[in-house]
Amino acid sequence: MASTRDNGTQARPQVHDAFDNPPKGPVGVHRGPRSLSVRVLPYLLVVVLAVLCGLGVWAAVSGSLPWQQTHTEASRVISSHLPKRSASSSASSSATATDQASQEQTQEQTSEPSTQSPSASASSSSPAPVVNRGTRVTVINGTRVTGYAGKKRQVLVNAGYTAVTASNPQGALPGVSMVRYRDEADKATAQEVANVLGIAQVEQSSVASTPVEAILMQ
Repeated sequence: MASTRDNGTQARPQVHDAFDNPPKGPVGVHRGPRSLSVRVLPYLLVVVLAVLCGLGVWAAVSGSLPWQQTHTEASRVISSHLPKRSASSSASSSATATDQASQEQTQEQTSEPSTQSPSASASSSSPAPVVNRGTRVTVINGTRVTGYAGKKRQVLVNAGYTAVTASNPQGALPGVSMVRYRDEADKATAQEVANVLGIAQVEQSSVASTPVEAILMQ
């Protein structure tokens, strides 16, 4: 039978659950104590950000950072204490250097021509004549001595000439013995032929029968 109260109402039965008897001790999420560095780190970040923002504003306004301005001021102070050269002394030193350079250049220009002689310049402009003993040489007998041209031919052969021919005269003959040559390149050869044969006169002629022609006269 269900129990009744004094006022005549029927009493409800009591129902118990897990929350009626909570366990002893802390219940739920529990955080341990934090270290000092972890607690200070947010404040340090705020200070660093504030400093960076301040430097950015300073650079935007002044155009340079504070330590750059300090370095510039220090350079100005140092330069103000250094001795300054006057404009006149610098101008005189530059003028002296210019005069010395011009004098050296003039000496070089005047000394260069003196080192070369006229003969050296002439030899450098045109090659020296060369004796060619292989050049064709004709020995013409303008005398009445038979075999005289052959004898002189042998003299030239003994001197090293390899293309010597003895011949009789054809046409007019000069009054004296001479050696004639056609081209300027054969001048040295003609001069040596004249020296070997003992002839004094050497001249260039376009009527020579060979590059070098020796005419023997009495």
